[in-house]
Amino acid sequence: MPISTCTIKETDIVWTDISEPTHEELERISDKYSLNTYTLTDSLDPDHLPKYEEHNDTHFIIVRMLQEGEHATDHTVQEVSSKIAIFYNHDFIVTIHRRAEALLKEVREVHIDTGKVRSTTGIVIRIIRETLHTYDRPAIQLSSEIDFFESRLFLKKNFPADLIKAIYFLKSRAGTYKKLLLLSNEVVSSVRAEGEDRPAMRDAHDLHTKLLMLYDQVQDDANNLLNIYLSLSARKTNDVMKILTIFSVFFMPLTFIVGVYGMNFKFMPELEYKWGYPLTLASMVLVSFIIWVWFRRKRWL
Repeated sequence: MPISTCTIKETDIVWTDISEPTHEELERISDKYSLNTYTLTDSLDPDHLPKYEEHNDTHFIIVRMLQEGEHATDHTVQEVSSKIAIFYNHDFIVTIHRRAEALLKEVREVHIDTGKVRSTTGIVIRIIRETLHTYDRPAIQLSSEIDFFESRLFLKKNFPADLIKAIYFLKSRAGTYKKLLLLSNEVVSSVRAEGEDRPAMRDAHDLHTKLLMLYDQVQDDANNLLNIYLSLSARKTNDVMKILTIFSVFFMPLTFIVGVYGMNFKFMPELEYKWGYPLTLASMVLVSFIIWVWFRRKRWL
């Protein structure tokens, strides 16, 4: 499959970029640069998380970049991100990925072709920094979604049926992004920059720290949003139960009165009273009024 190479200006360093590699291509690259067999296996695993290793003076890095245009229900690592495996030392750099990545093309055009970067470490730092930048927009998007869901919760009387599901997927995506950033901490901390590459490395460190703080806040907001939704749902249920309880309190004494005079005993003198029926209705009205006054004084109505 596509293999591209470029040489850093004024050096003998070759960057080999491989997209959708076959086993034969990997074997040739492995033999050429004496790459470790186990790390090559990791480079083909689509679900592998970010990591850093070092074998025989060759550094091995896996970074994951977020994909654009993911669906709202996507929340697993493979659904929301793609992997780039990097092998490098002072003399060469090899990048392996399953599909063409515009990010690598941009790094090459901006930093390699213009002669701004002249070391393999510098290339790796730029790749790490650009992959971290893919986490910027999702953080802003998730914050906007949280604001939108909050407005729906507080401004609408009826909660949409799909709201809890949407909040769940939002919370899952935020957790997945944060997990990838936490695992990327080893990569960011393990790359050693020298000379002119140090400012770029410090920038990558600062960006990583900022993104972690952003996703901490997003995850906290998502948890708070979920708790708010559950609290408002419980409050709505309590309001319904309150209304039903009030109705039952009004009708309990009335039901008692009706039950007493509904008994079929022979000697019930009230049954012979001429004004028994209206007096019973009046007593029912009086009892209901007394209950209403009592509820008003207790501020339950």
